Order: sequence, then structure tokens, then C-alpha cells
Amino acid sequence: MGKKWMSGILGGFLLVLATVFSANAGPDAERRLELRVTPVVKAVRVAAPAVVNITTSRIVERHPFYDFFGSRFGPDDFFHFFGPMQEEATSLGSGVIIDGKSGLVVTNAHVIAGATDIRVRLQDGRVFRANLVGSGPDFDIALLRLENARGLPAIVMGASADLMPGETVIAIGNPLGFNHTVTTGVVSALGRSIRTKQSFHTDLVQTDAAINPGNSGGPLINVFGELIGINTAIVDGASGIGFAIPVDRVRMVTEELLRKGGVHPVWTGLFGQDIDERTAMLLELPKDAGGVLVTEVVPDSPAARAAIQPGDVIVQMGREELRGGKAHLQLLLRSRLSGESMEVVLSRRGEPVRTRLVPEPFTLDRAKDMAMLRWGMKIAVGERPEKGVYVREVRAQSPAAETGIARGDRLLNINGIDLSSPENVMRAISNVYMDNAVMLVVGRNGRAYHVPLRL
Repeated sequence: MGKKWMSGILGGFLLVLATVFSANAGPDAERRLELRVTPVVKAVRVAAPAVVNITTSRIVERHPFYDFFGSRFGPDDFFHFFGPMQEEATSLGSGVIIDGKSGLVVTNAHVIAGATDIRVRLQDGRVFRANLVGSGPDFDIALLRLENARGLPAIVMGASADLMPGETVIAIGNPLGFNHTVTTGVVSALGRSIRTKQSFHTDLVQTDAAINPGNSGGPLINVFGELIGINTAIVDGASGIGFAIPVDRVRMVTEELLRKGGVHPVWTGLFGQDIDERTAMLLELPKDAGGVLVTEVVPDSPAARAAIQPGDVIVQMGREELRGGKAHLQLLLRSRLSGESMEVVLSRRGEPVRTRLVPEPFTLDRAKDMAMLRWGMKIAVGERPEKGVYVREVRAQSPAAETGIARGDRLLNINGIDLSSPENVMRAISNVYMDNAVMLVVGRNGRAYHVPLRL
């Protein structure tokens, strides 16, 4: 009797449980699942198939005994006696497909810098070899094309001009080798500027979505799954501070990479100098005044069309105040695209003046003109059977002549930039044509010499 009673109670309890579980498996369970599919989940489902993992290989040189002995036996030149070993190094990064039909992938320039082999893995497991279409190191953007790729997903390009601080954002990438990791956060701030070891970046989107090594080149998306930025940098030692290149700039850079294979540096047509205490006193400015004093404006140049005049002081460019003088100005111009309008704030006889400056491309012809105008040497780029940059003429009593540069010399490097291509020539000269001192590496009779050029 007792056993039957207990069995009846247990059977009834199990029936109740079955009824509960059955109810939970019905419409209520479906409703619960719908509630769990938040806008973030929907956005990830939309965008994740277009996010890729990038593996690069590069050849590096290493001296075989250095790892064992280090510098205990004196300077590194000791190891040069044995000669370097070449070995393959690999690195990881992220990217996103922006055009499935053409197989185009956007990533960071630093992710693929120096790579001899680039492999791209999709979320569905497919792996493709990728070729470099073009790279813009000053913008940290590179464009890849996948080989023999069909049926590719692609992300929808959004907009970054209307981003709002506090807006929810999502980062997807390959941090520390963990494929397709999703992190969320908000837009922390807009228009940030940061300096990295390689360059200076402006107008970045700051986010607190967790970004780690390997996220570089991956997408920052909004709650609709649209691309709003390319993740590019984190601050060492900081927590919850990451940066992304806004998608409006990504779009402009990739269009130029498609057309030209690179990004032209820009030309404004103005020359300037730093403001020291004496100059500040003459201009009736504070002793610690920043900015750049305009000394010359080239006729019919972007600066001339913006009505900038000699004697003006450039106080601000875009959102950046020029606290670092001429060097700061040059860094800002390196992060600008030709045709990209920017507001410039001037001080003219003590009164603020606002104007808009639209830079033009700094072409190879312009680079040659600057070499003659500023340094006094006429250069030829790739006009000999051997590729390279050669001095064709040296103007008497010019900085080049006083330094000892002669006709027939070969220019190998300007301020650390190897002159191995016309693009590098343009970039190198655009970086330094306003400088008063430049370091050249000059080739003569099969030997290379470091030559400081002073104006």
C-alpha cells in the first residue's frame, strides 16, 4: 500500500515536470529566444561572415649566435662576422570583405607590411591566398584581393559622419589568435588623434570595446551590422581605450588605392616656420604661442585659393590645435587626402580668420620641383637603365652644392624612407620639403654615405 502510494506521488510529480518542460518548449520558449536575440546578436549574424582572419609570412634576418650570447662579447658588429640567417616569421591580424564580387578585403597596412605571403581565412573555413592591391601606411589602410574566390559575403558600408558618443558599437576580429571574437562597447569619443611608432593619425573613433593584438584590421560595426570603422590601435597599459579609422575615410582611401595602388601625399602650397619667443614678441603673440608662421604662399596653390597670406599664423587645422609647430603641421598633412576639405583657423594681425583648405596631390613633378627649389638639385627618377633616383644637375651655391653633392650621385634614402619607387620619392620629399635639415643617404662609386643637408 505504502509503495503504491509513493509510486503514485512520484508519477504525478514526473507528470507535472513533463508538463512544465513541454510548456517551456512551446510558444513561451520561442518568445524567450526572440528576446535573447538582441540587436547586437542580429548585427553579429549579419556582419560576421564577412570578417576574415589574416595570416602573413615575412622573411627576417637574424644572427645565429645573438640569442645565445647577446651583447656579452661587445658590440653587435661582432656578430656580423658570421653573417645573418634568414627565417620565416608569421603574424596574425583581421580584415573584412567590402566587395564580395571582386574579392576585396580591407585591413591595416601594418598587418601586411613586409609580407611575402598573405593567407585569408573566412568564417566558413575557406582559405584564400591574397594579393596586395595597395597600401597607405600614413592612414594604416591596406586593400587586398583574394585569388580565385567565388561566392563571398561582404559587409555593408555604413557612415561615420553621424556617429554619436555613447552609441553601441561591436568589434569582431582575431585577438591573440581566437577566431571571430566579438566584443561590445560604446563610442567613447570622436575626432581623436594619436601618435604611433610609425605615424600620426587624426579624426579617429575612440571606443571601449575590448581590442587586443590581432584585432587590427577588423571591423567596428553598429547595431545594424554596418561597417563604421576599421580597428587600428590600442594604448599600451590602458584598459578600455581603443581606436578605429572612421569608415568615411576608409572608403576614400580604398577608392584611391583601387585607382592608383597607393595614396598620394598632399600639397598645400604654403611654407612656414616655427614661432620662437622673439617671433612671438614681434607678432604680439604670447611667448608660448603655438602655431606656424606662414612665410610663403605659392601662387595658384590650394593655400592661395584659401586666401592664406604670408604673415598669417596657422593656429588650428581641422580639430587639431598646432601646439607642435611646423612638425605638427606636417604630421597632420600626412594624414589628409587630396580633395579632402578641412577648416583652418588663422591669426591675422591678432584677429581670428577661418577658411577652408582643399589640398591637391603632391605629384612626382612637384617632388622634383621641391628638390630644385629647396635643395638646389635636379633629380631624375627611373630615367636610367638602372632604377633609382639620380642627381642630374646641382645649382651653384645651393645647399646641395655646399654639402658636396655632385651630378651623377644616386639618392638612396631621405630621412629614413628608401627611395625604391616613385611613390616613396613623393612621400619622402613631401614629408621634409619644409624642413631646415634633412638626412640623405647618397650613393657614389658603389658606396653609400650619410649626408646631412642644411638649409
